[in-house]
Amino acid sequence: MKKLLPTTLAVLLFGAIPAAHAATLKMACNVSGAMKPFCEHVKQRFEAETTHKLEFVEMPAATDEKLALYQQIFAAKDGDAVDVLSIDVIWTGLLDKHLLDITDKVKDLEPAFFPNNWKNNIVNGRIKAVPGQVDAGMMYYRKDLLAKHKEQPPKTWEDLTRIATKIQKAERDAGQKNFWGFVFQGKAYEGLSCDVLEWVASYNGGTFVDAAGNVTINNPKAAKALNTAASWVGSIAPKGVMGYQEEESRAVFQNGDALFMRNWPYAYLLTQADNSPVKGKVGVIPIPKGGDDGLHAATLGGWQWGVSAYSKTPDAAVKLVRILSEADTQKRAFMLLGIPPARIDTYQDAEVQAKAPYLTEFKDVFANAVPRPSTPTRAQFPKVSKAMFNAGYDVLSGRATGEQAVADLEDKLKRIKGREWK
Repeated sequence: MKKLLPTTLAVLLFGAIPAAHAATLKMACNVSGAMKPFCEHVKQRFEAETTHKLEFVEMPAATDEKLALYQQIFAAKDGDAVDVLSIDVIWTGLLDKHLLDITDKVKDLEPAFFPNNWKNNIVNGRIKAVPGQVDAGMMYYRKDLLAKHKEQPPKTWEDLTRIATKIQKAERDAGQKNFWGFVFQGKAYEGLSCDVLEWVASYNGGTFVDAAGNVTINNPKAAKALNTAASWVGSIAPKGVMGYQEEESRAVFQNGDALFMRNWPYAYLLTQADNSPVKGKVGVIPIPKGGDDGLHAATLGGWQWGVSAYSKTPDAAVKLVRILSEADTQKRAFMLLGIPPARIDTYQDAEVQAKAPYLTEFKDVFANAVPRPSTPTRAQFPKVSKAMFNAGYDVLSGRATGEQAVADLEDKLKRIKGREWK
């Protein structure tokens, strides 16, 4: 009689043996909307390369609602709700204790990503997420108007102020009475925190709270940055900028009524739409430096992929994160959705460059992006951000000088911190 192998004998006695540790993972991906083809691509890859299945969890479109849902899930320590989640760049410190430590499983990926983006996901020396897409503030300008008035794109805020003043006057004298030199996000909300961080960091004034958690905002360079920004309101920027968010800024610029605009990468394709009055006339440069010895400091934005600390299949979830971190996957997200990749090598891809030649202009901006102080301030960051934008708003509105604002903000941030950031 032919001898049976142990596995064959087990099948005869007990039936088919299921795949080892097969499970169904859940990933935050809104398959009912524009994300569907990307979600399905990831599902196909994951299920082809593992014994597991992948399902998708729909998340609210609004980021604050999405965060609230995550916090509800984590409060219940629900290991069945979601395994792999998409988190805002400012949530890594906030959600730290609920995110799996994936250091040993992904540390080899570090060289593939923009350095500041990668470092933003490190909390107390441990890697808690991997970048999925990158975003950063950038300066848009009218190429045609700079050429018309024989000016070059500004390298410093001082250059921008001079050029904006000159061209604003010239265009108004020529009949465009509603023309402005510069528009940005001046409303008291998170967007202003991003703008304020750029102003302060560009003048070498620091990042309000440093990587070690020290409050650093009370310094002359930070005060100068805020005073400079306040000088724009009512001169080269409309007083209404105090109520502008991203879309209000874009509307003015895209209508042809502004020379410069601070905004995010998403605005570029919209300015190039067929019905855009400024189609073909828009250029992009890094956020200006604060003087010749300053920095090009763009606020870092974007989304990361992390693993729930309560996942019942952590190894499989990490495998999924590694798939999401691959160049092919991030390229696919860009080709399908226009999402700027977080991986550096995708910017050299021929298909990516053919689809969006402008993207190479963004690469230097992303490389120098400055993280908000969300990781060191952890769960207190919402309070920190509110204090940042309120201080900025007070200076822009004339309620406080830059010197008063940074001194008051130092006291406020130290009270929020207490003995340590928690």
